Amino acid sequence: MSQKELIRFENVSKIFDTNYALKEINLTINQGEFVVFLGESGSGKTTLLRLINRLIEPDAGTIKIKGQNLQNINPMPLRRKMGYVIQQTGLFPHLTIRDNITYVLSLEKKSEQEKNHIAEELISLIGLNSSYLDRYPNELSGGEAQRVGVARGFANDPEIILMDEPFGAVDDINRRKLQKELKTLNQTLKKTIVFVTHDIQEAFYLGDQICILREGRLIQKGNVTQLINQPANKYVSDFIGINGYISQLEPEQIKAAYKIAQNQ
Repeated sequence: MSQKELIRFENVSKIFDTNYALKEINLTINQGEFVVFLGESGSGKTTLLRLINRLIEPDAGTIKIKGQNLQNINPMPLRRKMGYVIQQTGLFPHLTIRDNITYVLSLEKKSEQEKNHIAEELISLIGLNSSYLDRYPNELSGGEAQRVGVARGFANDPEIILMDEPFGAVDDINRRKLQKELKTLNQTLKKTIVFVTHDIQEAFYLGDQICILREGRLIQKGNVTQLINQPANKYVSDFIGINGYISQLEPEQIKAAYKIAQNQ
């Protein structure tokens, strides 16, 4: 089945002060894709993400969702229809986990019964039990709080979920667990996810399509195989480097390679 175009960037540029944060971005994101924006600090990946929900506006070019120009869509309803997950979780400290997860549902005037049903369903999907729903954010570990942030992003059944380095503040062990849970969650709920990271292994594990950005330009978009076997230029090849290759190996292959290296 052919994929349906959902988001399109047409010659999009963004300038801060006198410097280009993004320059002439052309990009299509299809329905149901998990797309990762990957790049070094300052490459423009977060700026590109925030254009989608109009937290910032482009200085040139056009962004369309389902063929409709974003500039013709009221930003507040637009944002409510998108999930948005950030590194700091953004949880409200004075609200219970239940109320944090269902916050946007309250704005949409959903019934208490519907909100409770969704909260209980999502808390289970992120690997926590229902007893967490009546706790407060300060009672959670960093990994647990980040799980709740992810659950809130899915709560209003959004078609598009934006995730800005959501696991960046979590330790490596919990980070890998969260990546696995997100992948499983999205296989169940089948959303279009746009995900920002500077972690190559994270990008390769999660992404259907990976967009490599450098100094505000989109250098290459492709799947893991394409990026490894057909890099657009030396920068892509060097940027992916050994971590990219290793991320595609099974543990047994890594052990075998290490043993060979030791014997040389």
